[in-house]
Amino acid sequence: MTQSPRPADTSEFLTRRHVILTGIGFLALAACGSHGNAPSNPEDACAIFRERPHYRSALEASERKWGVPVSVQMAIIYQESTFRATARPPKRYTLFIIPKGRASSARGYAQALDGTWDDYRNGPGRAGASRSNIRDATDFIGWYVSTNNKALGISNSDARNSYLAYHEGRGGYRRGSYRNKSWLLSTADGVAQRAARYEAQLAYCQ
Repeated sequence: MTQSPRPADTSEFLTRRHVILTGIGFLALAACGSHGNAPSNPEDACAIFRERPHYRSALEASERKWGVPVSVQMAIIYQESTFRATARPPKRYTLFIIPKGRASSARGYAQALDGTWDDYRNGPGRAGASRSNIRDATDFIGWYVSTNNKALGISNSDARNSYLAYHEGRGGYRRGSYRNKSWLLSTADGVAQRAARYEAQLAYCQ
């Protein structure tokens, strides 16, 4: 009488499969974490591009499409999120302990507000555009800065006034809402200085 074949021992196979799947999970989490964090040297444009070359292709594509220099886009992103994909305004608290939401709906590389982001997605942006995607974020910045600047008569290479219009919106800039905000004027000066540094660095590393 012939014996039935003995069932294969699946324990070793399952263990190996578990190890493989666990490893893939860790790699996926690491990848997500690296995209959420700032580059190791956000002050140096060349170092940013060496570490994350996809940033360069996204920024250059936006410049070709909208005419906003890479250095200006980078200075705005630095100011808004320090190149952190998942950046959000800090939470607010009542009596220091009770959460009451965040200061605004801004999020992502460009710190775009919900309403402004919806305008972008319903306009030139793709339906599934994400504020944590560098290509979408740079395309948004190019679109928003260039359309503001065209309406306000600001040069796309004027980082200071481009940032003021970016922060205050078209109506706010027209009203001069920034004039009594010394902190914002100082911030805009810093954006202009950083854009100039990035431009000089890019000329060197290119």
